[in-house]
Amino acid sequence: MKGWKIGFTMLAAVIMLTACGTGANDEGEDNAKQNGGNNEGITINFGVTPWTSTVPPTKTAKLILEDMGYTVNETKADAGGVYTGMARGDLDVFMDAWLPDMHANYMEKYGDKLDDTAVSYSEGELGWVIPTYVEGVESVEDIKGKEDLFGGKIYGIEEGAGMTVTSREMIEKLGLDLEYVASSEGGMLAQAQRMMENKEPVLFLGWRPHPMFVNYDLKVLKSPDDYFQTSEVHVITNKELKDDAAEAYEFLSKWKMPVEDIEEMIVKIDEGQEAEKVAREWIDNHQDQVKEMKGE
Repeated sequence: MKGWKIGFTMLAAVIMLTACGTGANDEGEDNAKQNGGNNEGITINFGVTPWTSTVPPTKTAKLILEDMGYTVNETKADAGGVYTGMARGDLDVFMDAWLPDMHANYMEKYGDKLDDTAVSYSEGELGWVIPTYVEGVESVEDIKGKEDLFGGKIYGIEEGAGMTVTSREMIEKLGLDLEYVASSEGGMLAQAQRMMENKEPVLFLGWRPHPMFVNYDLKVLKSPDDYFQTSEVHVITNKELKDDAAEAYEFLSKWKMPVEDIEEMIVKIDEGQEAEKVAREWIDNHQDQVKEMKGE
């Protein structure tokens, strides 16, 4: 599959991931035309999950690839849609794969069609979280018999996400009398914020990098049987990208972005700055690292 085939699969992505929406980015196309070179006419499509941690690395990699002459588009989907699209060849890159545990089910299902390309950072902490003002609960097992303290609910993210799958499994296996309330990341955090403003006990999902740990005093509960472990966050590509866009693949294979930088970028975006402006600022301030990733 050469450059025109990558472009063709974008049309397929529009059809098969209709709920997500996609489209060409005019700025990306302009950059590609300005840079020209061997990469002109090659379109790379990023899968973008609805998590704040996905945005900074995606926008940053997108801008760098556009500077290299590629046309880059984004397709929004939940984790299941992203992995399915990549396995089909409709999507090319995912910057926020949590391995080895949280996305293990997707890798087991689609791993033979995917390339584990790089480790972005290794400090991906995640699990069930509560405000530090809630006393007497330090682990998930401490919740047993205290479910009413949290109104019998744990607030989570969308169905299909690895944390949702793991949380439902944990509730069942530990015999917890909890209702898992699935929502968007924004919906979950809005509910948690309302309750924390009133100093109410609330149980919800948390992960780093995320500004929730900057904005609130939270603790991650210890989970039994290693349900939640500190994860590495990887860059995943479909296996055809290495041949179809070799320079892009080589750049992505050298990708690294510190978790602290991602959290700082998330906070700026949450404060109202445009995501691409924040990404461009990071690029401008890390030229040595960018050149190293580009092999210059």
